[in-house]
Amino acid sequence: MTAVVALRPVRRWIRKAQASHRDRGDALATIYTVVFSIAVLSVMAQDTLRAVFSPLVPHLSGVGAIATAACGAGLIYLALRRLGPVSVTRPAAYFLLTAPVSRPKLLAPSLLAAAFGAAVAGGAAAFGVLGNTVASASLVLVVTGALSGVLLALLASAAQSRPRLASLTDTVARLALAAGLAGLVAEATGWTPPDLGAEAAASVVVTVTGALAVLVLGAFLLGVRDLARTPNGAILESAKTAGTLADSVYGIEPSFLSEMLERRYWASRRLRSARLPRRLPPLTGQDLLLARRRPARLVWTAASTALPLLLISVPRWVLVIALLAGMVIAAKATTATIKTDAGNPVLLRMLGLTSRQVVQQRLWVPAVLGALWAAVTLGLLQAAGGLPPGQWWAMGLVLGPVGGAVAVRAARAGFVRNDLIPVDTPMGSVPTGPIVYAFAGVDLLVLALPAVITLLGHRPATWTTIAVQAGVTALGIRAYVSWTTGQSRVGLAK
Repeated sequence: MTAVVALRPVRRWIRKAQASHRDRGDALATIYTVVFSIAVLSVMAQDTLRAVFSPLVPHLSGVGAIATAACGAGLIYLALRRLGPVSVTRPAAYFLLTAPVSRPKLLAPSLLAAAFGAAVAGGAAAFGVLGNTVASASLVLVVTGALSGVLLALLASAAQSRPRLASLTDTVARLALAAGLAGLVAEATGWTPPDLGAEAAASVVVTVTGALAVLVLGAFLLGVRDLARTPNGAILESAKTAGTLADSVYGIEPSFLSEMLERRYWASRRLRSARLPRRLPPLTGQDLLLARRRPARLVWTAASTALPLLLISVPRWVLVIALLAGMVIAAKATTATIKTDAGNPVLLRMLGLTSRQVVQQRLWVPAVLGALWAAVTLGLLQAAGGLPPGQWWAMGLVLGPVGGAVAVRAARAGFVRNDLIPVDTPMGSVPTGPIVYAFAGVDLLVLALPAVITLLGHRPATWTTIAVQAGVTALGIRAYVSWTTGQSRVGLAK
């Protein structure tokens, strides 16, 4: 029988070996920079934070508060499941995961960190919900939110070692998120929810909070003892996720994270051979097949058409930005293939396709997705009374291809260029490469100017305006394809 080695000396040795080339003050300098940056951003955005967490006029009813809490719980749990939550650092995964050390002591720090982060997120969500409702016992409810976050972290830890529980809880979290968003949308469109008797329910809050604290304590003790059951594969996946996220932040390269998520999704799927549609160009057929093989994403994209209804009462420019962003996000459902083409054009050379043919074929599915999303969204906004009279569904159909062009241009951007000269500002040096990468494709949104002017001016969507938008969309996309591609080259990175 293998003897168990004390873990603390091994951790101390790895930490010293890891930091032997660093200055002792680097960690303190990093902590100081992070805390100072958060403080500065909080002061700069204090009006926005006050409007979000404590508006002058509370606008959430009891049902709206429950719906918001359901959304927050679903998002927190799904985020924890994405990150692990039980994980180790990459050096610890290399040295200690297969070493004869105590598994609970090895994995307990990550569980504590996840529980603390979930508690902060749950408390902040509860504070935000209370600030937007007329409720009493606010401090007790914030504590309840923090305890609920800890309980979600422990549930995610248990699901990490039990596939059936993971499938069940993930489904419940998605349903809670969908139900919460549906309740908020219904209330924003004029539905009057029933009175839940908040004052009567407040008297039960203290009892519920005490019972929840006892439940969290017992679940935490069982969760720490249950850490030894966590399989190595799940821990390694969490370590890869945390490491890739750190690399993306440190190297300012978000494509690392998106590529990891794409590979992880397809690695967990069992695919059967399928023939591409013969009547479509090969790359368009491949994009259509890719969209068919991700039905969950299509369902969430279709459901997201109702989310702009939550912004009917906000300033008009916020609604316009949300519409443009949602249109582009919907069009990005199949643009991962364009990133592959731009990074490795071997398949394109084998097919004998030029860059112009590739972009023309790849543009069809994103344009159709963006058009359908914009048409349905604008139609729902008009039905809810958020838009003036007019043929807004037709405006969405001619506006959507702009979102497809933006998505294609952003996918062709490639990696972040960190070799560009930084810009000096009064607050310090700002790297140019990440800014250029973040705004890749945003310049094509100028093609949506006729629709944006109509929306900002709260004017009706006449057929003349729709025809103008259709002409600008067609000419702009044609000019983009002609200027950025060629008949004699294959490369797409531009």
